[in-house]
Amino acid sequence: MKRLVILGGGTAGTMVANKLRRRLPLSEWRITVIDRDSRHLYQPGLLFVPFGGREDLRKPRRQLLRRGIRLLTGEIAEVDPVAKDVHLADGEILRYDYLVVATGTGPRPDQTPGMLGPEWHRSIHDFYTYDGACALREALQGFTGGRLVVHVVDQPIKCPVAPLEFTFLAEAFFRHREMRDQVELVYVTPLDGAFTKPIAARHLGRLLDERKIRLETDFMVERVDAERKTLVSYDEREVGYDLLVTIPLNMGADFVASSGLGDELNYVPVDKHTLQSTAYPDVFAVGDANDIPTSKAGSVAHFASDVFVENFLQYVDGAPMTHSFDGHSNCFIETGDGKGLLIDFNYDTEPLPGRFPLGWLGPLSLLRETRANHWGKVAFRWIYWHVLLPGRWLPLPAAMSMKGKVRQ
Repeated sequence: MKRLVILGGGTAGTMVANKLRRRLPLSEWRITVIDRDSRHLYQPGLLFVPFGGREDLRKPRRQLLRRGIRLLTGEIAEVDPVAKDVHLADGEILRYDYLVVATGTGPRPDQTPGMLGPEWHRSIHDFYTYDGACALREALQGFTGGRLVVHVVDQPIKCPVAPLEFTFLAEAFFRHREMRDQVELVYVTPLDGAFTKPIAARHLGRLLDERKIRLETDFMVERVDAERKTLVSYDEREVGYDLLVTIPLNMGADFVASSGLGDELNYVPVDKHTLQSTAYPDVFAVGDANDIPTSKAGSVAHFASDVFVENFLQYVDGAPMTHSFDGHSNCFIETGDGKGLLIDFNYDTEPLPGRFPLGWLGPLSLLRETRANHWGKVAFRWIYWHVLLPGRWLPLPAAMSMKGKVRQ
């Protein structure tokens, strides 16, 4: 009996487990998923919670995994990649033949001096956690005016467009409450523009200008002075705030570092095309848990998992892995007022204008605000629960296509 252990039951871990369960015979394989809790969180929905969203975003993990997949709930203490053991905090040890790390990434406010403390979830907020998004909802309801600063500590972060989406939605939120002239909005980023890629940065920067949102670039935060309500950068620039919405430094799971599997941010170094660990050939890392140079986004987890599954089946049969992930990512970007943008890119091609996914037939527009893009993001929730997580086929190829795109 071959043993496959998947660490993490989030987006990538669930998709991979369900896809492989359909392809690997139970008479020959035991598939085990380990996660620290029993409920799966729909993370894209956190963006809407601060603006009044109250739909339950959580479902039982057991309900989302196919029959025949074993689910263990517990904290992962360490992995011994030489002995091929997984040690849980309660003392249980699991042996594996193949290991998939899918424990994702998460915010670490403790890594920025002054961020955690008495003002955390009072005047300093995040929305990348369920509790944080709910606390921010109450703060926005009670906000009577002043300077609201949206701040990104550093890249990479989970869903890199989410801070921009929050900023656009906040602008619309205050405008609809007829208090926009009482709120100064500032977007603070360590990047030299609104986004990592120049064409998309120009489009998004223009939207910030149109909405009179100040853009503060190249800001590498050194500390948060919570008493003075001020962000302080390493070059001694300061940005004051009345309400701070921050995206803390994102890091992978601590056990990745203690097990000698990760880099300085606890991400597993892998071959960016096969997702195989560069140090241990029987270890793979999928979703946000690896160090591939593309967005830490659900679409990447989806497209990469399709490639990974095919490669993994070849690998366990002793054959060369012939499939290659190209870094394909696409993201809907909410811009407020029931509209949104869409970007589609990979390792080699930045987001370009045009149409998606059926070439010039569209029906969605790239790098242009449309209502169709907004409804595409809304529809994604149903697709996520009923198609992606169960590992069902979705008619979008894993490799990025240039059909419908316009090079500038």
